[in-house]
Amino acid sequence: MKKRDFLGVFKNKKPIIGMLHLKGNSPEEVFERFKKELNIYIQSGIDGVMVENYYGNYEDLKRALEYIKSNSFNIPYGVNCLNVDYMGFYLAKEFDCDYIQIDSVVGHVKPRDEYTLQAFFEMMKKDYEGYVLGGVRFKYQPVLSEKTLKEDLEIAKTRCDAVCVTQNKTGEETSLDRIIEFRKELDDFPLIVAAGMTKDNAIKQLEYADGAIIGSYFKDNYQDNGELCLEHIEELLKTVREIRGETK
Repeated sequence: MKKRDFLGVFKNKKPIIGMLHLKGNSPEEVFERFKKELNIYIQSGIDGVMVENYYGNYEDLKRALEYIKSNSFNIPYGVNCLNVDYMGFYLAKEFDCDYIQIDSVVGHVKPRDEYTLQAFFEMMKKDYEGYVLGGVRFKYQPVLSEKTLKEDLEIAKTRCDAVCVTQNKTGEETSLDRIIEFRKELDDFPLIVAAGMTKDNAIKQLEYADGAIIGSYFKDNYQDNGELCLEHIEELLKTVREIRGETK
């Protein structure tokens, strides 16, 4: 099987993907906040964005993705439709997303259901040309696997194009030991830190990881319920550019 190059989607190595959480008290407020946040990310020069119904709903996801698709912002974008992976694939195909995030691709179902899960991914990937970012031992996901981490990561490599690693909850720093453990088992397969990266730990984490998805740290209060803050984004990107050997 030909190896797919997820990292090739981005202009820069060690890409940083910013989360769009779709927060708001009404559909219009969600949409207006989304547009404002998207503009902030674009202004910052971030490498890509991920639209997620963390606060919003499915209709908010559709509206946001349609806006990105129809305006040709020249920035890689993806979707995470929480809890209903089938609809995430549907949205990714409908709105030409470069990638889709699935919070768990292995080990979160009973061993007997792994066969069903394998069939699901084979079916979904037949007509989706984008890339799949898949969580393993991911935050908030049950671990029902009877296999070792190494064994589950080998399975994950057949179901996704990059593995996402986290600690236990949103915003919590992913331990360096955990990142190193995943890197050791994955060899050169793409590894993305999907929670808890900051400007202070980015250098150490990106020594082993190939990129990151960041939400909470980019908020004014460093929590998921805050307001997106350009200063926080630029602080972290400055550190990442130093790692890349670049200057803005």
